[in-house]
Amino acid sequence: MKLTRRLAMLAAAWTLAAAPALAADKPVTVFAAASLKNALDEVGAVYAAKTGGEARFSYAGSAAIARQIEQGAPADVYISADSDWMDYLAGKKLIVAASRRDLLTNHLALIAPTDAKTTLKVAKGMPLAKALGEGRLAVAGPDVPAGKYAKASLTMLGVWDSVSGKLARAENVRAALQFVARGESPYGIVYDTDAKVEPRVRIVGLLPDTSHPPIIYPAALVAGAKNLQAAAFLSFLSGPEAGVVFKKYGFTVLPRR
Repeated sequence: MKLTRRLAMLAAAWTLAAAPALAADKPVTVFAAASLKNALDEVGAVYAAKTGGEARFSYAGSAAIARQIEQGAPADVYISADSDWMDYLAGKKLIVAASRRDLLTNHLALIAPTDAKTTLKVAKGMPLAKALGEGRLAVAGPDVPAGKYAKASLTMLGVWDSVSGKLARAENVRAALQFVARGESPYGIVYDTDAKVEPRVRIVGLLPDTSHPPIIYPAALVAGAKNLQAAAFLSFLSGPEAGVVFKKYGFTVLPRR
């Protein structure tokens, strides 16, 4: 009887001791803006090699993944392509405010298929509508950060009104990239980091950074996340190893505050 009770107590003690380790062994679930895919996939590989931990990524438009988190999707870390959607989740107390940090910035690019012959130059009043002809300008949807940045930039350049009726709206910036890569749109606006990983497109020119709000990629822990690795992975994103990868893909790493 005493032996049985002792074994039961030992089993209970082992379960309590092992529980944190078991939780820590679970992959970190990261919901991230689609434009981060190539860089984050590599960051995840570096993280696994260095720590033995694992991160799994779900990529989509920042708005889409924010709404998924709002509806209870089991994410541990959220990375947006603008501050607005992070603010949206913060307003609903769905992120850990103290964990929030600005990771990266980026640039907008006007792109065309690689084999397209174009002499269009990015400038105020550029004849973009004329250059499109019967085609459409590929851009991310109006709720997606890349789409909002594109509208702000084209408005400042004085060409939005002439092209607003000739848009091919995509669910995220990578989908807009594919419209151009497949030759379905003669021009598109994406981040220059997207264009650099797609050999079927080329950058016609960069849109002025002053023509749109600053492009910021904030990251934060999702409120209620129980994965013990989540905070460690978030910290890793701000570290030197991740920084090397982000720079490799053309992102500008922001200094950690």
